[in-house]
Amino acid sequence: MEILVLEASTTSAKAMLYHTEDRSFEVKVRAYTGNYEDVTIHNAENVYLDMVAVGRELLDGRQVDMIALSGTWHSLVLCDGAVKPVTPVYPWSYTGAAPVCKRLRRDEDYVSRYYQKTGCMVNAIYPFFKLMMLREQGYDLSKYIIMGQGTYNNFRLTGQRVITPCLASGSGLLNTWTKRFDPELMAELGIREEQLSRLVAYDQTFPLTEEAAQALGVRAGIPVIPTNSDGGLNQVGAGAVADGVMTFSVGTSGAIRLTTSKPVLPKEPSTWCYMSPKNWLSGAATNGCCNCLDWFKEQVGMSRLSYGELEQGISDWENNPVFLPFLFGERCPGWNDEREGGFVRILPRHKLPDLYLAVQEGILFNLYHCYRILSEVNGCPTHIRFSGGILHSEQWTQMCADIFQRELEVNRNEHGSLLGGAVLAMELLGVIDDACTYQPEVSRIIRPDPAKAEFYQRKFQRYLECYQKGN
Repeated sequence: MEILVLEASTTSAKAMLYHTEDRSFEVKVRAYTGNYEDVTIHNAENVYLDMVAVGRELLDGRQVDMIALSGTWHSLVLCDGAVKPVTPVYPWSYTGAAPVCKRLRRDEDYVSRYYQKTGCMVNAIYPFFKLMMLREQGYDLSKYIIMGQGTYNNFRLTGQRVITPCLASGSGLLNTWTKRFDPELMAELGIREEQLSRLVAYDQTFPLTEEAAQALGVRAGIPVIPTNSDGGLNQVGAGAVADGVMTFSVGTSGAIRLTTSKPVLPKEPSTWCYMSPKNWLSGAATNGCCNCLDWFKEQVGMSRLSYGELEQGISDWENNPVFLPFLFGERCPGWNDEREGGFVRILPRHKLPDLYLAVQEGILFNLYHCYRILSEVNGCPTHIRFSGGILHSEQWTQMCADIFQRELEVNRNEHGSLLGGAVLAMELLGVIDDACTYQPEVSRIIRPDPAKAEFYQRKFQRYLECYQKGN
């Protein structure tokens, strides 16, 4: 059997053609072009068309038995009654709701109630607060259909306004305990449930429309699995659906996700609690990772240099500058939209390679800070499945293992979320009994150097001192 997985990620459209007979696959990725009004605002229809175009290019006339969709958490777009977008798509990276959240965070009781109800923090990434922002801008929210990029893609492919609990869990509107959209939160916004997409289980499929079939170059009626989040699908594709297995990704942004059998919400708001297609997720995410490295390379005119070239010439490993990776605001652990990043403790002797090292360390220290909190809440994970652009740098990857002092397992397939979509489809097609049993091949294990543990603990304390002064 043949499975097509389509994904609208933060910066690119992706497609995977998975062959169940020999478990092989083909992947195509296309960076979005002309889809942004700025880097944090998308055009819903253009993103959809790019996703379909890369799928058609990959298929090249071949037919498939099922289609699975993947997308990012936290996006928002308002549509008219004909489901035509009337606003841009505001993805997770858009922080226009930061002033709204800043006001709300002054009320600690409100923050606690909202967190305990939704598993989400009072933070600008969430559609709930983006809706508040749009209301303050003059939009009468009661007049619009409320969607995100993932649900818009569902509609364009199947004609159905539906959403999976996995995707809805990142909206800030879903009640963690009832798994339904929360009536009190909808009333707070002045919206009705029928304006939102209908909640459907991950195993409910819908037939591909004639229009969408022509665009993809396949037959109409193919069953489509509605969009699940790339983070939730990555948990499936990484074989991390069992309790205690953690996925750890260092890409454009960073994410640490631990599968749990029930919601985990500490009394003090810190980690988030969403859903994968199969289970609960306790996690932490950061805004600044490889995007901080890209920023640095661009600012110093070294965009074309490789990781290895930039890592040469470090002169001060012990007392290099400290970098706070909050150029794009802070998610975990402090959830401060307005936190600013940058270098501190720079001395005249420091050179560009020392600054570059500081960026690498600062990104990992932010993630390690989150990991410690997550481990306190849930206990230490039994396995860590590791992925992301960091793997292109051997030095940076080893640094990560040395800071965390944990073995990091790397799967052979780097496209975990796409693979997760294929695994769900295999379950629904009867190729496998249950997606929870899927285990990918581990291609290598990065082992920490115990001799570096004390060294990086000292450096992490320096980072924490700077972090706390920056509050």
